[in-house]
Amino acid sequence: MMSRHVLLSVFCGAAILPFVLHPAGNRGSQSQLAAPSELRDTVTLYTQDRAALLRRYEVEYSPARRERMRRFYRDWQNRLNRMDFDRLSQEGKVDYILLANEVRYQLELLSREERQYEEMLPLAPFAPVVMDLVESWRRMESMDPPKAAATLAALAKDVEGARQQLRAVGRTDGSSRRIVAFRTLGMVENLRRILERWNGFYSGYDPMYSWWAADPYKRADQALADYLKALREEVLGFRPGQEEPIIADPIGAEGIRADLSHEMIPYSLEELVAIAEQEFAWCEAEFKKAAREMGFGDDWRAALEKVKQSYVEPGKQPDLVRDLAREAEEFVERRDLVTVPPLAKEIWRMEMMSPERQRVSPFFLGGEVIRISYPTDGMTHEEKLMSMRGNNPYFSRATVHHELIPGHHLQGFMTSRYNSHRQAFSTPFWGEGWALYWEMLLWDLGFPRTPEEKIGMLFWRSHRAARIIFSLSVHLGTMTPEEAIEFLVQRVGHERANAAAEVRRSFNGTYPPLYQAAYMLGGLQFRALHRELVESGKMTNRQFHDAILRGGRMPVEMVRARLTGERLTRDYRSRWRFAEVSPPAR
Repeated sequence: MMSRHVLLSVFCGAAILPFVLHPAGNRGSQSQLAAPSELRDTVTLYTQDRAALLRRYEVEYSPARRERMRRFYRDWQNRLNRMDFDRLSQEGKVDYILLANEVRYQLELLSREERQYEEMLPLAPFAPVVMDLVESWRRMESMDPPKAAATLAALAKDVEGARQQLRAVGRTDGSSRRIVAFRTLGMVENLRRILERWNGFYSGYDPMYSWWAADPYKRADQALADYLKALREEVLGFRPGQEEPIIADPIGAEGIRADLSHEMIPYSLEELVAIAEQEFAWCEAEFKKAAREMGFGDDWRAALEKVKQSYVEPGKQPDLVRDLAREAEEFVERRDLVTVPPLAKEIWRMEMMSPERQRVSPFFLGGEVIRISYPTDGMTHEEKLMSMRGNNPYFSRATVHHELIPGHHLQGFMTSRYNSHRQAFSTPFWGEGWALYWEMLLWDLGFPRTPEEKIGMLFWRSHRAARIIFSLSVHLGTMTPEEAIEFLVQRVGHERANAAAEVRRSFNGTYPPLYQAAYMLGGLQFRALHRELVESGKMTNRQFHDAILRGGRMPVEMVRARLTGERLTRDYRSRWRFAEVSPPAR
């Protein structure tokens, strides 16, 4: 009978290297096979129970959901407090610390959500009525049709009253009120959708409900539609058929510090900006070197413009992506940098990104499926040129491996097979940081051969430094989204439409506040760990990279704790200084 280890080797089509730890007191040893974490099933239980509760308590911003989730997280805190931490293995201690950190942060997020809800209630005082109707449904209480009809009729009047209040105030350009109005728009859109589902549960199935409530529901739904239209057009200034403006919802300095603590980043906001500026300075110096090789002197912007004009003809971008992906695979395998299972190379595939999606994601999106951003025949002439210029071969060569192998696709392939319970601790500092780290490592290993290829890689590296600055600044309220767009155009050299799409996806979507800063900062964390373990000779490149992928997703400081055998305590707090920060100029 084959062992599980051999079976995995056969399944993945590659030899599986054993994952090893450096136990405390013997950090150079590479002979000990890591045992599975004793808390693997415990973390899975937490994850599944949390997901089940969020499916049951589905109304965003609902006080009932907050109350239930607070009880859930506090119960888990008590459960963790009862565990004998010192009897756990290193892997178990890692999971304990990660789970305690996650639960603590989720409680902080509930408090943040409660503050946001209180800000929105004056604009949507009818929200609790809808939430109560849904909660009554989910508690499976018997329907009282006359009472439901009366509630819906009163709801329609309350919503109309709120709409009249909006009209009395009119459009606002005040940033704080505009932000609250934009957040309220999302909450009420969700409430309208879920009220439609509530009505659909009874309508036609309960004849008495239909007799009593059909008309009141129709009026309540129309009132909500009118309210949303007024909020969108009369308060926020959105116009039908026009692209919505970019509205950020800053979390402030206190919120950023809480998020940094959760990500185990022990740096001040000022230090993080200083790190970004240091990276910018390095990029600019390298830009100038490449520009000189291209005959432009120190005018790196002219060299960048030359690179942008190298786009391939329409219809040829998929061929380019295929060839670039194979080139990157061959590069890392020839140098034995990481295990690449043949199945991982076999299953990735391409899709074209829709024109609508390209307005938010003007470049590649990756994973098992790489989504290619390139113009369609229905775009305007200006949109076509901006897309082709922004996805030229040199920019693409610097990012295809970020999205596929050894980047996001290889990440997803491995973490779905090893320590998958740690998806609960997934963080962009690990996810995006890993892919960005490979851009850094491949630069160091000579992957860019020509000055044009260097320009392509430097463009993205400077962009990631810019992301630290503009994302933190917007969340601090010291930079507007419009200023962030201008910053990307002037400091990095973005096409304006692409810069606008980058800022839009950062703030109008579902990305957490530190997501954009995580690329560069996570990459620097992995790079510092590479210096500590690989450049020192304690591990080979392949051992190092395989150990990270097979360890699962988590803040990078805990990756370091696993690989170095660092002594862990129940009350562990972040302290790893992974990047030097130059003192400010006087």
